[in-house]
Amino acid sequence: MKETTGLIVKGIGGFYYVKAADSVLECRARGIFRKNKQTPLAGDQVKVSLPETGMPMVDEILPRRNSLIRPPIANLDRLFIVVSVCDPGPNTLVVDKLISIAEHKEIEPVVIVNKTDLADPTELLDIYRRAGIPVCRVSAGTGEGIEQVRDLLTNRICAFTGNSGVGKSSLLNRLDPRLGLATGDISKKLGRGRHTTRQVELYEQENGGYLADTPGFSSLDLERCETVLAGELAGCFREFAPFVTDCKFTSCSHTGEKGCAVKAAVDEGKIHPSRYRSYVELYNAVKNIKEWELK
Repeated sequence: MKETTGLIVKGIGGFYYVKAADSVLECRARGIFRKNKQTPLAGDQVKVSLPETGMPMVDEILPRRNSLIRPPIANLDRLFIVVSVCDPGPNTLVVDKLISIAEHKEIEPVVIVNKTDLADPTELLDIYRRAGIPVCRVSAGTGEGIEQVRDLLTNRICAFTGNSGVGKSSLLNRLDPRLGLATGDISKKLGRGRHTTRQVELYEQENGGYLADTPGFSSLDLERCETVLAGELAGCFREFAPFVTDCKFTSCSHTGEKGCAVKAAVDEGKIHPSRYRSYVELYNAVKNIKEWELK
């Protein structure tokens, strides 16, 4: 029996669509996955058997680098976190929590500051540039920065998240008109919510990357489904790295203890106070959660 490997670009109703070479194969999955409580996800690299008659079968899921529960996607390279300068104004705590989740999953976070044609984004850009987070200055309305975002999709599997109203759908439509997503204005006219699909589909880009169609997934979905424990949180704030080993106590939580090198770095202007405030708030929210409680 012939066999091939490929990338799952969509799964729906028990069927999986696998990009292999120059074709997309419609496949079923072996029953062993259900028995082992495994679910193939968009983004998975899989082995597929090709019988002479009958439907191709997904035989094996190759090792994943990462996966998310919601949106259900695997092997994500970059998570684009969309935030707007105004209408609505930026919620840096939400952005920082999403960044920490991405860092924890070893996904490269990219902050997209949208609606830069409507207000000055300088302060917001500075927060994340100082943290060493890639930042794109974008206007989905005018097209500013779209090519920079498109370049970051090259040879990567990427998804977008952000609060309602930040212009995520407009941005995705700019990047790939095939998505045809309803924008906020259209949704309001229709008197209904935005795109509500819970399936993920990967759209291949001309530059070799894949754009995940995840318009129904707000930042709240990701926040509810993924938790970074207190002991791992400092490692998800990359600008803390030069200082954490210099704290007076090895058990330092970096939330105000005496001799904390991270807090000293904030006071000296080496860490942006906005990022530090987010860290302290996120730490306090999870400090009493144990790992077994997440099982």
